[in-house]
Amino acid sequence: MRLRKKWWARPEMEASPKVVITPSENKGRWKEEFNNDKDIFLELGCGRGRFITHKALNNPDNNYVAVDLKDEVLIYALRKLEDNEISNVRIVPMNIAGIEEVFEEDEITGIFINFCNPWPKERHKKRRLTHPRFLAMYKKFLKNQGEIWFKTDDKGLFEESLDYFKESGFQVIYHTFDLHNSDFQENIMTEYEEKFSSKGMNIMFLIAKYNKE
Repeated sequence: MRLRKKWWARPEMEASPKVVITPSENKGRWKEEFNNDKDIFLELGCGRGRFITHKALNNPDNNYVAVDLKDEVLIYALRKLEDNEISNVRIVPMNIAGIEEVFEEDEITGIFINFCNPWPKERHKKRRLTHPRFLAMYKKFLKNQGEIWFKTDDKGLFEESLDYFKESGFQVIYHTFDLHNSDFQENIMTEYEEKFSSKGMNIMFLIAKYNKE
């Protein structure tokens, strides 16, 4: 469904210190942005912000950067942060394809990818956020032993992503084809996840670790 343009969203976002409009200027300087030395985690495709809001509230000793493209959804993520008086998250409105220009080597401790576009057609698969093309970007700024947590309802995407991670030098240390009936205890349900699971759809999840040679 096409999002209706919210012309008021960008001015509201630009006025907030929780939004970083020109993130490339922070490359190598994100600890200065947060004014501390805490670990920084990245969510790619944060949507309306339920996941990152709960993650930040539950983990005040970490910092988080939440990325998505559309102001029309990011404005709701921003309002969740403000309503909960959360100071350890920064929102970045940008196309994820340019993410390697935003972070320096070893700047990110972990990455969360929740319900990204599955791009099922063969000619579009290189756009997947778990495709080796993107994994190569993440490796440039992910710390040694850093983890990527990936969640989806699309079985084809999940199965091929298992191969993508292995082919790209990641170690898949945990995976399940039925997250809600698994032994995993740290799940935070996203808006999409709630909708999909209410229809009886299985949620798939993996954790892949990056071990630098």
